[in-house]
Amino acid sequence: MVEALGTGILVFFGVGMATPMFGFHFDGASTAAGVVATALAFGLVLLALVYTLGPVSGSHLNPAVTLGALLSGRIKPVEAAGYWIAQFAGGIIGALLLWAVLGRSPLYNRSVTGLGTNGWGSASMIHLSGGGAFLAEVILTAIFVYVILTVTGKTGSPLVAGLVIGLALAVVNLVGIPLDGASANPARSLSPAVITGGTALSQVWLFIVAPLVGAVVAAVLDRVINSERKHADVPRQMAREATGVEPSPAPSAKQPR
Repeated sequence: MVEALGTGILVFFGVGMATPMFGFHFDGASTAAGVVATALAFGLVLLALVYTLGPVSGSHLNPAVTLGALLSGRIKPVEAAGYWIAQFAGGIIGALLLWAVLGRSPLYNRSVTGLGTNGWGSASMIHLSGGGAFLAEVILTAIFVYVILTVTGKTGSPLVAGLVIGLALAVVNLVGIPLDGASANPARSLSPAVITGGTALSQVWLFIVAPLVGAVVAAVLDRVINSERKHADVPRQMAREATGVEPSPAPSAKQPR
């Protein structure tokens, strides 16, 4: 329930900012202003959700994050399947609620205004090709999921995890919105595409597959890089547990003159 609720809130507020900015053209003459506003909306709402819902479910709110957690051994396959169902269902409910709100405006037209969907080619601000969009989504999602796996792992700090995750999503959107609308989250992409249909729905497969590929890359990085960090910290961890005192770092072999 928490994963469904959180994903619905993320879609409602994030897509709810993207639609006025680029559908109603509230960005005025400054596309950059619309990009920044939308990126901050996604990042700040995720930041809040991580701290409020994280203690219950881990606040994945993203099938790619759940896949990364599954491949990293954080959750079981049955749990992951439940998360995916909840995330897609919650995202669609959030998009439906947003559509219900916007549909009460005489200025809204589903086929013209849209609903903050992702796309490539003519649906991209820079007319990015399908191959370029696929690569961009893999890279952006891999970095985003790797950040999450790192800050929520044994070497991370729970106190700042939400802040880091929220800022990471904001940065992903700052880079990704001009490219293809920025997904890095299959549930975020599928939800508005189902409602708007047309080009958005025909292209949504890319924004489901590419983020999942990025999650696989992130899981590999987590196992390779973060496992080395954990092993390197074992002696310090043992000393801390035995004495209750943080040991000082080992002296360098070469002392500065």
